[in-house]
Amino acid sequence: MHDRVKSRSRREIPAVSKVLDALSHDDLPRPVVVGLVRRELSKIRAKAEIPEFESIVNFIRRLLHELRASRLQPVINGTGIVIHTNFGRAPLAPQAVGALNEIGSVYANLEYDLATGERGGRGAYIENALALLCGAESATVVNNCAAALVLIVHHFTRSKGRARTRGARLQPEIVISRGEMVQIGGGFRVGEIIEAAGAKLREIGATNKTSIDDYAKAIGPDIALILKVHRSNFFMDGFVESPFSAAIAALARRKRIPFVEDLGSGAIFATEHLELAEHERTPAEALNEGADLVCFSGDKLLGGPQAGIIAGKQRFVAALKCEPLFRALRCDKLVFAALQATVDLHLNQSTAGIPAIALLQVSKDELRARAAAIVSRLEGLPLRIAIGCSIVKVGGGTLPKSTIPSVTIDIAPENCSLVDFATRLRNWSPPTIGYIGNERFKLDLRTIFSHQDDLVVHAIRCVSTSAQ
Repeated sequence: MHDRVKSRSRREIPAVSKVLDALSHDDLPRPVVVGLVRRELSKIRAKAEIPEFESIVNFIRRLLHELRASRLQPVINGTGIVIHTNFGRAPLAPQAVGALNEIGSVYANLEYDLATGERGGRGAYIENALALLCGAESATVVNNCAAALVLIVHHFTRSKGRARTRGARLQPEIVISRGEMVQIGGGFRVGEIIEAAGAKLREIGATNKTSIDDYAKAIGPDIALILKVHRSNFFMDGFVESPFSAAIAALARRKRIPFVEDLGSGAIFATEHLELAEHERTPAEALNEGADLVCFSGDKLLGGPQAGIIAGKQRFVAALKCEPLFRALRCDKLVFAALQATVDLHLNQSTAGIPAIALLQVSKDELRARAAAIVSRLEGLPLRIAIGCSIVKVGGGTLPKSTIPSVTIDIAPENCSLVDFATRLRNWSPPTIGYIGNERFKLDLRTIFSHQDDLVVHAIRCVSTSAQ
């Protein structure tokens, strides 16, 4: 908006109605558009130089385009990252989507007991189903795994804080290995989440080596909890040591201290069945080895909606649900509906219908056949196109050691730069998102659903010809 700027009287700043008329029709709600126009005109009034009317309108039009693009909308994921946090992690199964449609548009028995006709408990079915799935005495759900960890830490810290030693209030601490001080997406760190819940950290061991003696030496009257965090988004190799969970659990039992495992990734089944070399620890395994509670995400390898699942000893789960904080972290009917449908698929051993799991199992031959069909439909366009190979990872802080072979569509446009081509595809509807590598724009078919192939072909056709 700095072009065509000249000194003008503030009386020449256009009225809101005049700008709105120049913008013509817009698919955004009118109050949103009016609010944006008023804000921008207010900023102009504070400046010494007043842009011309056309420049003002064009600038506001660009802002509206950016605002429109920020609305939640479907995208075509050509990045090859199956569980992509920026894209909403695991896509929901059709059964989960159907449950959202069925429950979301009507009233539901969320907290109503149909047998007695009175107010009932929230989530009775899903809690029972999750307990079965995890091999646990009990289970419950909050709105994400970080919330689950906050609730657990808050409860045990508060319980420990009520105790007194020689008349002085304790400073409850959480024991955690330095090698498990994980940073998750968005720059958040496990240690910071724990401290935000009101606990003090007792870091033990070294980054690469922590022994059971390190745990034993750290335990004193001020320890509220032993926490083990699964390194789900990285791994260490070489000169490393970490005690087995069974050994930590045995120590915790002797010291009468709760032992909790944050598993993160939410693998319910043996990941070797996906022909991956890496085994991801399951809730049932952790609980069988002595953990009192586990927590994990619902929208990763479980394949459901965003949720934090807590499973383990019945008395601990019941205590967590009595915390006032639990109400602030609880899920709504839509999360329960989608999670219920997803868990039912796992219990019925119908995981092939869960998109994230299905995408991991698509064969390279099938991907190559789709790639050949797409390339043949793009002949004659001003671009060089070829079929490429790639190695992708699951993503979302899961299975960091595992890689999966995949197939890409590699494009070199002849009439624009790679960056411009990628930008045009991102601005298409639906946005088609890939990545640039080896001087090619790449779309990885591992994360593009087969029913989206027509949309991909149409987007590439339109973008490549419009660039001429």
